[in-house]
Amino acid sequence: MENQTLIMNRQTSAVKFKDHIPSDPNNIDTVVSASDFSVYYGKFHAVKNVNMSFERGKVTAIIGPSGCGKSTFLRCINRMNDLVDSCRTTGLIALDGVNIYHPRLDVVELRRRVGMVFQRPNPFPKSIFDNVAYGPRLKGVHGRKELDEIVENSLRRAALWDEVKDRLHSNALGLSGGQQQRLCIARALAIKPEVLLMDEPCSALDPKSTSRIEDLIAELSSEYTIAIVTHNMQQAARVSDFTAFFYEGNLIEFGETKLLFTNPKCEATNDYITGRFG
Repeated sequence: MENQTLIMNRQTSAVKFKDHIPSDPNNIDTVVSASDFSVYYGKFHAVKNVNMSFERGKVTAIIGPSGCGKSTFLRCINRMNDLVDSCRTTGLIALDGVNIYHPRLDVVELRRRVGMVFQRPNPFPKSIFDNVAYGPRLKGVHGRKELDEIVENSLRRAALWDEVKDRLHSNALGLSGGQQQRLCIARALAIKPEVLLMDEPCSALDPKSTSRIEDLIAELSSEYTIAIVTHNMQQAARVSDFTAFFYEGNLIEFGETKLLFTNPKCEATNDYITGRFG
């Protein structure tokens, strides 16, 4: 099957079935799955034997106190933690049934399919246009007409086009913080990902900008699978379909957001969402 072909260079062979994560054959909407997945920084066990999945076209929030492993886990979904020398992983994470930690996997292609927006806006010191066009150009798109279409479409999807259409060639660093974050979202969308990871995307923004990002997440969820790490439980309740609660590296509880917030199964979850710790 097409979704059981490894994301890798054409010269390499396909992954054998044993390299795939066992999945529920009745659940065809699972995009990302973690199976007994752990992360270590040296001897420190940062994420412990996590089992969970992300459904296609849904928003999943990951909550928990600082240092609980939620951002570490999120960054593993597109292998950002590969850049940390002391980091190693065990278990599996799969994208469309393929082990993303397979040694022959094309990490560049993985990161195209799994885009990321960070806690603080990080636009390049380039024009607004060049920020959005950066990824497509790396992929070999150089035609002006095609780039114009990609930039406009991406900025529209990020709800930024009307605000910047008359200054596309101005430096992106001149935008407000909220605009810069939406620009970073447009930059991620320009390479047409399937999954969008957001690591506390509103923590550095004012309430008005936060509200716009939350509205944008709701709009984008019809086209993308979104995972968002947030320290704001009210935000998780507003924007997500599913919520995962992490504590001390463990996935304590995972389920539909409404149920988890109104009728948590675990005492620790209830204590956290009611503000007894965290």
